[in-house]
Amino acid sequence: MSLETRIMQDLKEAMKNKDDAAKRSIRFIKAAILLQKTDGSGKALDDAGEIKLLQKLVKQRQESLEIYIKQGREDLATPEREEIAVIQKYLPEQMSEADLEVILKKIIETTGASSMRDMGKVMGKAQKELAGKADGKMISGAVKKLLAGGGN
Repeated sequence: MSLETRIMQDLKEAMKNKDDAAKRSIRFIKAAILLQKTDGSGKALDDAGEIKLLQKLVKQRQESLEIYIKQGREDLATPEREEIAVIQKYLPEQMSEADLEVILKKIIETTGASSMRDMGKVMGKAQKELAGKADGKMISGAVKKLLAGGGN
């Protein structure tokens, strides 16, 4: 089932249940999908594109949440938390740090990376392999840690 089909079904369900947080979040996802489809590029939205789109929506809300928390605006932070929770339901389960490090060690081995100078090479391959499974910041931090420690 495509994300768009799932979104439409979930929106109907949220409306029946009068779940305002879900309705609001699902409508944001629906609008983002529509914008992506009508951006003029002519590209269809595939599974990887859907994941990337959802990750972007979560990241935007997390950035807003951080700002609201710093400003002491709990009234604005609460809806952001709710939206993040709803959007994350459509993302694949995120990897644990331990699992991430195992995969990154293999990537470092196969690329022959040995220092921080090789970070770009490792990140390129890691981003492709781990798309949707781990956050970019998490990947970057783990790669830095492994390369700084000599890859051990």
